[in-house]
This record gives sequence, C-alpha cells and structure tokens, in this order.
Amino acid sequence: MVNVNINDKVYTYPQGTSYKQIAADFQVEHQHEIVLAVIGNKMKELNRSLEEDCSLSFITLGDNIGNKVYARSATMLLFAAIDKVLGREVEEKFQLAFTIGQGHYCHLNDEYQLTDDDVAKIKAEMNEIVERDLPFAKTIYPLDEAIHLFRERGMGAKEKLFRYRRSQTVNVYSLGEYMDYYYGYMLPSTGYLRYFDIIHYHKGIMLLLPEVNDPCYIAPFNSREKLFNTLLRSEEWGKKMGIGTVGDLNDAISAGEINEMILVQEAFMEHRIAEIAEVIALRDNVKLVTIAGPTSSGKTTFSHRLSIQLRTHGLSPQVIGLDDYYLNRDQIKRDEKGELDFESLEAIDVALFNEDMGRLLAGETVELPKYNFITGSREYKGYTKRLGADDILIIEGIHGLNPQISHTLPGESIFKVYISCLTGLNIDSHNRIPTTDSRLLRRIVRDNRTRGTKAGGTIKMWASVRRGEEAYIFPYQEEADAMFNSAMIYELAILKQYAEPLLFQIGKDEPGYFEAKRLLKFLEYFIGISSEIVPNTSICREFIGGSIFHA
Repeated sequence: MVNVNINDKVYTYPQGTSYKQIAADFQVEHQHEIVLAVIGNKMKELNRSLEEDCSLSFITLGDNIGNKVYARSATMLLFAAIDKVLGREVEEKFQLAFTIGQGHYCHLNDEYQLTDDDVAKIKAEMNEIVERDLPFAKTIYPLDEAIHLFRERGMGAKEKLFRYRRSQTVNVYSLGEYMDYYYGYMLPSTGYLRYFDIIHYHKGIMLLLPEVNDPCYIAPFNSREKLFNTLLRSEEWGKKMGIGTVGDLNDAISAGEINEMILVQEAFMEHRIAEIAEVIALRDNVKLVTIAGPTSSGKTTFSHRLSIQLRTHGLSPQVIGLDDYYLNRDQIKRDEKGELDFESLEAIDVALFNEDMGRLLAGETVELPKYNFITGSREYKGYTKRLGADDILIIEGIHGLNPQISHTLPGESIFKVYISCLTGLNIDSHNRIPTTDSRLLRRIVRDNRTRGTKAGGTIKMWASVRRGEEAYIFPYQEEADAMFNSAMIYELAILKQYAEPLLFQIGKDEPGYFEAKRLLKFLEYFIGISSEIVPNTSICREFIGGSIFHA
C-alpha cells in the first residue's frame, strides 16, 4: 500500500493505482475536470501509476497548463480522424498552421480540394473516436527508431526535428493504429474531449476549442480576415525562405546560412514598414497614426522605423504617448483584486485626448500633458505642439484601435496600425509555436534587462497581462487599416541564450516553475546563435538590448 498526501490529509491506495482513479475520487472537489496529477514538483499524466508515498495535487481544464493539454490532445484527435477519412497520403500534407482566437487553423500543403462533405465526415469520425474513449497510449522509442518510424510515415518535419534532439528517447503517442509525436502532456483518453467543433474555413479546417476561463463552452467563431491574411502572408514568406519548421531553421544554422537569413528577414520587415508608410503618405487627410498591439510586440521600435519611412515621403512625424492621458491616480478605478486598473479604457481621459487632438487638427497650438508615473498625475510643463502642413502624429498605446478613443475626430484623419508578434514558425507539421510563447520570452528577457525583474516575476503577472489584451486589444484587431507582424523567423534561436539562464533561476517551489520547465523544454529544440549579426535597428534589439532607438 502507498500513502498519498492530498490537501494535508493522508490517503492509502494500492501500489499501481492509476492517477486517473485517484483523480476520480477527488473530482467533486474541483470545478473543472482534472487532467494532470502533480507529484511534488513533477507533472504526471493520469495514465501513469502510483509507485511510492507522495504528496499529490491536480491540474484541471481551468488552468493554463490543463487548457494546453486539452488543445494538444484535440489536435491529435483531428489528425487521426483526417488520416482515417482522407487517407495517409492526404493527412501527411496537412499542417497545423496558426490560431485565431480559440480557432486552430489546419490546412493542406498541396492542391487537394477540401470539401464541406470532407469536413462533415472528419467531424463524425472525431465524435466516434471520442465515443470509443480510446487511450492516448504513450510509447518511449529510442531516438534512431523514432526517426525511422516517422521517415516511414512520411513525416519529414519530425524526422528533421529529431536530428537535432539531445535526448536519446522520444515519446510517441498512438490512438489505435494512428501514431504521432507531440511535445507536452496528453489527456488519458479521447473521452475527455467532449467540447470541440470543426468548420470548413478557407482552404482548410478551423478546430474550435474552449477557452481556459470557460472550458465547457465553444464560443462561436469570430472570423478575423485581416489577421488571417497577415498570418497566411507570414507563413508563405517563411516557406519561400525554406524555413517553415524548427528543423528547417536548425538546418540553415548548421549550414552557416543564418547571417544571410537574418539580413533577408530584416529587409523583408523594412519593406513591409515602407509599404505601410507609403499607404499613409498617399492618404492626404491622415494626420494621426495610432499604433496598438499586445505587450512585447515591438511597438517602440516599429514606431521609430515607421517614422523614418514617413520622412522619406516628406512628412514630419511627431510622437505622442497615449499613456500621457492617464487620469490622475486617485481617479483610476480598481480591479476585482483591488489593484489600480491601468489597462482599461476608463483609465484614460478620453475626453481630454479628443479635445486636444481636435484642436491640433484645427490648426491650434496646444499644450500637451506629460504623465508623471512617480506622482501618479498629469503635468503641464510648457510642452506645446502645432501641426504644420507636413506634420503627422504617431500615437502609441494599447487602446489605439478602439473607436472610442477617437470618437469625436474625423475618421479620415486617422490611420490605425495593429502590430503583434505572430509567429509563423512551427515545431513541425502538427506542433505549432504559440505566439504568446514568443512574446512571453521577449518580455522575460526585456524585463530582466531593463527593470531587473526576475523571470518568475514576469511569469507571475503574465495571466493578468493576457486578460488585459483579451479585453482591450484583440477585440479591435480588425479595426486596423494595416497589420504588421513583428515576429522574426530567427529570433527564438537568439532569445534562447538570454532566456534560458533566467528560466533556470526559478526554484521548484515558485509558482512559475512548471511554466519555466515547459519553456526550457521548448527552447531545447533550437540551436542557439549569436546576436552579433542582428542589426541595431532590429525589433529583436528592443528585447535583447543594443537598439539604436534606445528601446
């Protein structure tokens, strides 16, 4: 018999009892379904068995880690169904490309014409597999055998990925006869996957999954065509460069091609910034350019580079920070945790902003405020501005796309830009890199460099940052006149050297430990490269340091 400490009470179970059985005994105490066990400081899949005395806790679908486990397992379910319905040759050409909200977009890499009937059959097969409650069976293969296995199955991206693997074993999952590799933990069986939907979207399939804050509900899909086209454009550019997966990137690094790749990537980004500047310049009435995006998108560097491009058109950009229009601290409302809510639109003096911008557009001289974050109040120190014929205002702030921020100003005078790090690189065809992971790694590196914040501190506040983005930025993405993807195809190989030492500092007893372990495992896929070749105008420099723009 084995003693198990759960919530400071000791329970006795036979040795070999599965964690799934134990979870069933304690499910009533949890709001959402249990999907992982935690033994000390190690996570365990529920199919694993109890071997010795331990302390045990649980992770549910209401946790971020649990939500990722659900999404990963649902992805394998989708590909297993595609394999059964359309056959192995078609399934091998499918790729999990990117996400839009809670939609995971999967499409073909050739000219096969997916039909509504195909999608209906795939969904029916997925439901049947769920009803059969098949286990996600894990088998540990020696590395060479795993490479041979995926070579035989036509999964070239996985074969290439494993060539750079340090571990000599690979965890391979199977659903019946279907086999695949996924990085990270899986559900015990398909019966857990009760909440999902798929729709035929463009040339592929959109897999719809629950959000972490409501794991039993599938929200209606909100099509975001501008965002979709931006993501598709980045993916297609990566393929033209021959870099669609981490294995491709590692191949290029190993072949000594990384310097040229970095220069081409930076030239591509400059070309895109120049395109946006040209559109702005050709619109005669534009006097305000608002730039918004989630944290760690590179807004500061982008604003500087856009300003330079606007100058080539004879315009004179002037920068105004939306943060300077915060209400005085004693007027800002507190959130549900009692903390000052600087993220909400109500923290901005919208009326004053509209009044000042309206007067500037009317040709008046206006004294503009500067916000003192030490005293928590707006100050006026003689900073005046008047718009000349060639002047244009660059306004950066998280609410820049919200129509309410400029509701009294003429629409034709405003050009809105959405910027985000929309990672187009995938680990392999079935394992994507979440854009939030790239931004979190950027933020960890920058916070430590500029604020002395440890990685654990950045991870601790990340959930709050994400809630603010979901509430105040993402709903207005499609309001943008232009979208800019700041993700660089090479950047994770750069960030690796900066982020790993910081993540290793997080102790086993700290709240961010599991997230740090996940990120460290993810970074193992990349061959690290030196940052010396990265230009000092690069957005990457905003995070690792050395930017000419003092970002």
